[in-house]
Amino acid sequence: MIESDSVHNKEITFTKHWSFYLINKRIFDIVISLVALLLSSPVYLVVWIINKFSKSNRGPLLYKQVRMGQYGRKFGMYKFRSMVVGAEEKLKNNEELYKRYVENNYKLKPNEDPRITRFGRFLRKSSIDEIPQFINILKGDMSLVGPRPVIEEELKEYDSYKLLSVKPGAMGLWQAVGRSQIGYPERANIEMRYIDKASVLLDLKIIFGNFVNIFKGDGAY
Repeated sequence: MIESDSVHNKEITFTKHWSFYLINKRIFDIVISLVALLLSSPVYLVVWIINKFSKSNRGPLLYKQVRMGQYGRKFGMYKFRSMVVGAEEKLKNNEELYKRYVENNYKLKPNEDPRITRFGRFLRKSSIDEIPQFINILKGDMSLVGPRPVIEEELKEYDSYKLLSVKPGAMGLWQAVGRSQIGYPERANIEMRYIDKASVLLDLKIIFGNFVNIFKGDGAY
């Protein structure tokens, strides 16, 4: 009986700590995304001007791709458009290109991807294309830190129930340790490790690691 009460008390303590962590994480997400969107507003203007007047990159400012969110809810993840208009259809209509895309962990290197524009290569290399994801964070689709949101086809690489139990993040442990240099199944193992050990301290370490990789340009494509 005493042992049972002890286990119950530990479960209650864990639940309280986890709830406190999630509440504070959401507050942090809202504050940071608001500040980031305000500070990055000149970037939106510059990218819009380039899109408006560049013949090779002309098209919408933002690109929205369907990703898997918490509890399996799908959402449109925002990025600055780095590809030609209709890139998704061009990928799926090209069997050879799509095969390479799947074999390369659902990515294509910029020099192998005919859909990416010249300006888009710069956006990806600098990770500027990721800035609009602060809109998703503010909306609650994503968190600043969490496993990277995946497309539906990628779920087979994961324990999907576990992956979808948390909000996906703009910055993840996978990105902090190597980004696109690390493929499946190691990528999935890294993301699962984050879910098991999520904490304020780990989140701060991931944010720092992501900024280091962004500055160095490691694994960005």
